Amino acid sequence: MVAVITQPDRPAGRGHKLTPTPVKSAALELGLNVYEPIKLKAFAEELGALGADIFAVASYGRILPQALLDLPKSGIAFNVHPSLLPLYRGATPLQSAIRDGCTQTGVTIIAMDAGMDTGDVLVQERTDLDPSETYGELHDRLAVLGAQCLNDAVDAFRNGTLQRIPQPTLGISPADIERTLTRPLTKDDTLINWSQSAQRIVNLVRSLAPAPAARALLDGELLKVLAARTARSGETGTTADGGFVVAAAGTESVALLRVVPPNRGPMTGAAYRRAKAIV
Repeated sequence: MVAVITQPDRPAGRGHKLTPTPVKSAALELGLNVYEPIKLKAFAEELGALGADIFAVASYGRILPQALLDLPKSGIAFNVHPSLLPLYRGATPLQSAIRDGCTQTGVTIIAMDAGMDTGDVLVQERTDLDPSETYGELHDRLAVLGAQCLNDAVDAFRNGTLQRIPQPTLGISPADIERTLTRPLTKDDTLINWSQSAQRIVNLVRSLAPAPAARALLDGELLKVLAARTARSGETGTTADGGFVVAAAGTESVALLRVVPPNRGPMTGAAYRRAKAIV
């Protein structure tokens, strides 16, 4: 490995102390050269001088200008994307797939081009998405799978067996591609809408756990919701597994299992409801 490029240190925590990215910390531990460019176009000449054969890009968080994509000697910048492209292009594929109730997802390695996740597919691996899996759990699981897929792509490049499959040939309709385009989350995206179905609400909670966490307005108070499930028939009030039941669309209900009230730590839904009753 010639070098590692990552985002500059950012303020983090209550003290807003400048904190390196996990990639930077790991790279320094391995004794690798680390670059933290602010302006990517201006960085092109310095990066080109490294003479890298390939680039491998994962969760960098910025669009790479063509001047950088043209630099690898092989002509390939490998990108690790956590979805089954061309579905769920964009910034939040994991959260969006969980929110939409997908039962399958995966990792795709593409050869980057100037578009947003539109490059040729090099490797693609499917995996089942468990109906209880959270964003955090899926993120960590696909990080491992993504590393394996990237290794497979690089190995295929080295031994001359790498194949490039244009995304338009994969048989996904333009309507489905458009429907699953993703974007960065806003605060409005995290707010639970109680007029939606119970399953949709539970999927939203899963898609945002553990962070930034779904938010629920209840009794004039804005809570974070870390865990929830659909309520069973006849369940009301508090539940045996530590939740409390809230009405959703029609006759459906949701059991809120773990919440974070304002200025307090995480607690079970039942404990929160008991505390509110005391007040």
